[in-house]
Amino acid sequence: MGNRLTQIATRTGDNGTTGLGNNQRVSKNSLRVHAMGEVDELNSHIGVLLCEDMPADVREVLVEVQHQLFNLGGELSIPGFELLKVEAVATLDTALETYNAKLPKLEEFILPAGTRGASQAHVCRTVARRAERACVALGNEEALNDTPRHYLNRLSDLMFVLARVLNRLNGGDDVYWKSARMSQSSDAA
Repeated sequence: MGNRLTQIATRTGDNGTTGLGNNQRVSKNSLRVHAMGEVDELNSHIGVLLCEDMPADVREVLVEVQHQLFNLGGELSIPGFELLKVEAVATLDTALETYNAKLPKLEEFILPAGTRGASQAHVCRTVARRAERACVALGNEEALNDTPRHYLNRLSDLMFVLARVLNRLNGGDDVYWKSARMSQSSDAA
């Protein structure tokens, strides 16, 4: 891997390039840098979510996710390197199964709303989808392992489920979409 940062303001990026973990310089507008930035933003949003009240087990899952996102960012920063393992995806699958089993079946779409924690989880969900799209775009142009894409896909699903979990803290519920179609069908009944 590349050198650890000892100095933050190096001025080497003033020309519009940045250094990857293998010391290669690339445009700050490259697909790889975009994917790295999306993952970094996602990790930062999860950090904000962790400021909210939540069950200890949910907090533990999110802290582990932050570590795995750092692994993912490291993998993206070094072309051809594998740092994010398939076991990380399996961990998300287990969490999805565990938390989803405790929730009532959805009968209607829900809004990205409710408690502040749930709303922040929805922000994380949408940023995870954007990071996934950035990894797909990168993978269409350069060799990229499948695990980053799988991890981000599963993580966005988990963030949706955790938003529902967080909305239920202290007796809350999902915020349901008032669909014109659904209201017409219930009026007809």
